Amino acid sequence: MPVYCEQPPSAALARWVECGWVLSSATAVTGHRVPPDGCIDILYDRRQGLHAVGTMTMEQHFDYPEGVAAAGIRLRPGLAGSVLGVSPAELTDASAPLEDLWPRRGRELRGRLDDSKSIQEAMRILLGSLQVPAEPPNPVQRAIEALTAAHGNADLDSVACQANLSPRQFGRRCREESGLTPKRLCRVLRFRHACRMAGAAGRLSWSDLALEAEYFDQAHLIRDFREFTGRTPVAVFSNTGAPSPG
Repeated sequence: MPVYCEQPPSAALARWVECGWVLSSATAVTGHRVPPDGCIDILYDRRQGLHAVGTMTMEQHFDYPEGVAAAGIRLRPGLAGSVLGVSPAELTDASAPLEDLWPRRGRELRGRLDDSKSIQEAMRILLGSLQVPAEPPNPVQRAIEALTAAHGNADLDSVACQANLSPRQFGRRCREESGLTPKRLCRVLRFRHACRMAGAAGRLSWSDLALEAEYFDQAHLIRDFREFTGRTPVAVFSNTGAPSPG
């Protein structure tokens, strides 16, 4: 069974970074499930090196060998472009070696990570290596921050207006900054909120959870779960284990 844990970022990075994380397992892992969460991650493991993993439109499954130890940084929705220096739209449902994005800096960071004494130390090195962007979030990024805070439950025309853009312009810029269209991003953020509530609940009432997450009804919640994971909420949160947090 894989062990997953998170660490909050420093106060200086908190606006840009959601968390650092570590995943480890003494035994081989098959089909480890990672649901969409609207985020981009910087991922390191000693076998594969450093990669930027783009925003996902649906759940992805990963196989890990025996003794896997991976560390990562989860960048907040819509803000990764300022950290990575590349448009998140180029990474949607894909990944890229970090050395392709940061040639010299990526090689130096890989060397430091390879020399780390533990995967926990590697995570701390990753967090410490990030530089706070020189410029504050732009109007579109601030609009995406507002969507994230509202768990995707917002009027998109009003959000576009607050960014001083037409809905069409905001749609294009939202995809550039987050890797997803506004509607898709909102659905992913609401789905993530529902997953977090379900993971924290002792006994689940899916109809109550659907209302709290601001779905139209339980059937609406089930449709999103089926689209994003291929399974019902009950199947996702059965005794076989929930997907890794996002």
